Amino acid sequence: MVHVLPAANRPPGTSRTIRFEGEAYGTPVSFFAVDVAPGHGPVLHRHPYAETWIVLRGRAEVVAGDRVFPIGPGDVAVVPAETPHKFTAIGDERLEMTCIHAAGMMVQENLE
Repeated sequence: MVHVLPAANRPPGTSRTIRFEGEAYGTPVSFFAVDVAPGHGPVLHRHPYAETWIVLRGRAEVVAGDRVFPIGPGDVAVVPAETPHKFTAIGDERLEMTCIHAAGMMVQENLE
């Protein structure tokens, strides 16, 4: 069965970021379609599975394990399972990126 989730059917919220958990739709993949202003991003956290990021617009500073590095449009970053990580939008424009979780349900342990 094909599932389509029209934007108009999502409940309104204050964040522009979209959260999708695939298990309810028969897929073992979940994602955040991130859309945040400069200076914003999640707290340091980790997952029991890998997470892949694809930057569409804007820039971010990433902390992953003991590494700190910038990412920008077209960049792809993969954070291994159990690696503490976070990102913060930097620069003058909003950060738009897709954060793909290799799991049907997201599991996140906040560390900050």
